[in-house]
Amino acid sequence: MAKKKTTRKGKKKTNGKLSALIQKTKQFIIGLSAAIVLFIAVMYTYDLFFSVKTEKKRPIETKEQVITSKAEPTSRKNSATTKPKKQTSTQSTPTSKRVEKVAAQVEIPQLKEKRKEQIIRHEGYTVSYNSDYKVANWVAYELTDMEVNNKKVERSNKFVSDPDVKGATATNEDYTRSGYDRGHLAPAADMKWSAKAMRESFYLSNICPQAPGLNRGVWNDLEAQCRMWAKDNGSLYIVTGPIFSDDMKRLGKNRVAIPAGFYKVLCFYTGSQYKGIGFLFENRDYNEKFSKAMAVPIDKVEKATGIDFFPAIPDDEEKRMEKSIDWGSWSF
Repeated sequence: MAKKKTTRKGKKKTNGKLSALIQKTKQFIIGLSAAIVLFIAVMYTYDLFFSVKTEKKRPIETKEQVITSKAEPTSRKNSATTKPKKQTSTQSTPTSKRVEKVAAQVEIPQLKEKRKEQIIRHEGYTVSYNSDYKVANWVAYELTDMEVNNKKVERSNKFVSDPDVKGATATNEDYTRSGYDRGHLAPAADMKWSAKAMRESFYLSNICPQAPGLNRGVWNDLEAQCRMWAKDNGSLYIVTGPIFSDDMKRLGKNRVAIPAGFYKVLCFYTGSQYKGIGFLFENRDYNEKFSKAMAVPIDKVEKATGIDFFPAIPDDEEKRMEKSIDWGSWSF
């Protein structure tokens, strides 16, 4: 009988030790789980905080950077044109300070005579719209080598009124059976890098009545030549538009002005100075081929249009660039 009592006591001691071990194990597991949860919470909070800070510091993509991500960039001839659009240089040399001052607005001209004007900025170009004439005073844009080489978008051919125009506007019916083409100022072929830019190039604010023999001939040839110059030099600043006269005829029920002629002025930066060239055309059919004989100094275009081109360039350099043509800088 005494032996039996001893056995029961031994069992009780064993069971007590096992319960204590189980209890300690549970406490350890609970503690470990709590530590893991706390660690995860700390890491999540740190990651969230760090991500926000990193996001704030991330630079905004420019138009040119977006293009670069979708097309292989080509090498640029001049270092000054390698900067993304509308970003300034951080270098401290005198040359880079001048480029920094004008880089974002080189292509934007100024009217020298009083005229109706509404400035509208689209994806690929800026337009000065004239509600009296229902056409542009000018269209300005920068064309880069990367934009020329990026041909991901097909021509849309859908002409529509510009939704941003305030007041009177042209319609497609104005051009119907008129004998005039709907001529682009900023050509659709320059906008193949972006579906939005292509679509907006067909806004009627970017269109003028052009003689078919001009639009499909020397004007088209000049546009193709501009793309070659943009590829050669990395970047080309372009301003183009109609030439108005007092005796202009009108087109359609909205009385769209039929310009007397058209102009195009161009410049690029060589790394040390700007080079410029201009063109003037009558609004008529041309039988001859496009040639360098059609080029004129930008000063002559300013006199014909009443527009100050490239006013953002320092005055002394602007005057030098616009008074004559440096033929060695323009390959025909």
